[in-house]
Amino acid sequence: MQDTATYPCAYCGELNVTLPDWSAGRRQQYIEDCAVCCQPNVLRVCLNPDLDEVSVVVEPA
Repeated sequence: MQDTATYPCAYCGELNVTLPDWSAGRRQQYIEDCAVCCQPNVLRVCLNPDLDEVSVVVEPA
């Protein structure tokens, strides 16, 4: 299974890496701070174990 996923910060656009938790269900939502500008990003993560895919939708918190 894919261990990481990247997403652009909703504020500065820099790419960040998140570590999806495959044991937490297919749909997850959590907040992570950007590693560059420290602004909070709301991540909506969808996991597809059948295709070993992770999709991330990000918006400002």
